Amino acid sequence: MFNLLIIKILILTTLSTVVAFLITPIITHFLYKYKFGKQIRSEDKAPIFFRLHKKKEGTPTMGGVIIWITVLVVMFLSYLLYLIFPESGVALLNFFSRSQTLLPLGALLATAIVGLVDDYLGVRKIGKNGGGLGMKQKLLIYFSIALIGAIWFYFRLDWDILHIPFVGNFEIGWWIIPIFTFVVAATSFSVNEADGLDGLAGGLLLICFGAFAVICFLQGKYDLATFCCVIVGALISFLWFNIPPARFFMGDTGSMSLGITLGIIAMLTNTLIYLPLIASIFILESCSVIIQMLSKKFRKGKKIFISTPLHHHFEAIGWPESKIVMRFWLLSGILTVFSLIIYLFDKGI
Repeated sequence: MFNLLIIKILILTTLSTVVAFLITPIITHFLYKYKFGKQIRSEDKAPIFFRLHKKKEGTPTMGGVIIWITVLVVMFLSYLLYLIFPESGVALLNFFSRSQTLLPLGALLATAIVGLVDDYLGVRKIGKNGGGLGMKQKLLIYFSIALIGAIWFYFRLDWDILHIPFVGNFEIGWWIIPIFTFVVAATSFSVNEADGLDGLAGGLLLICFGAFAVICFLQGKYDLATFCCVIVGALISFLWFNIPPARFFMGDTGSMSLGITLGIIAMLTNTLIYLPLIASIFILESCSVIIQMLSKKFRKGKKIFISTPLHHHFEAIGWPESKIVMRFWLLSGILTVFSLIIYLFDKGI
């Protein structure tokens, strides 16, 4: 049975990669044909950012649809095979389950649609300053979707336990709702902030979902592990086209939805304490934005960083884009491996 589970995950990860490769040219053609190009913030509002990224203006955004459409297609196909051939071997490919994948899948799709609308508004220069939804509006959406997920998590999945590594499990009752809401919303915000360089967010997300696939598998949550691996497969194809120079950008439809999903999976696996290590670069990116805002507000406009999020600061001091992306990937990979080692010791594996 163990070998069959491994084969199932490998088959569906491969299928996800293939599906993403097949649909990418179609989606790319659509994005270019209808001119869904990203609008760069004007020079008077963000002079440093404008100077660094002016050459990228017009590159299509909304590339994140490749990822969530792929996940939806692969899950639908596996579930369809299960319905048609319930007694055959192919039925084992199904990884749709109420207890493990329904919540992250629902959140992924709901947030992806909201992000898609935001991307469209930004492309058409509609909304706050012609750039789609404003930060306050985005945060409200993040927290609203996260709150719905938290309520489902507590009342429908009957979950109120928080695990502290090397200490134990604690029943915290309804406090799990605000904790869940904050963690999931903050993760989505952080991933969104990191989506600023070719391949950066995609590579970091691949590492994060790969790590959670391992954790899910070790916990016996095989459907959730498969779900993570299907996302990894889609990200592999996405990165093929997104590494410098990117054919398209992920956009909010990808970063918002995958950020929400990542936070939810951390809660479903009760590995909240490991999330700051696994998603370390995302957290550094969002913290740099918050620190910069507080500094400008309380220090009379003085800045800590030349530009934020953090990757733009390194751009401003002269680091090539590919160097920033690769070093952030490497740092993320090292810290993720370290977190998995701690997890294994904590579980006594």
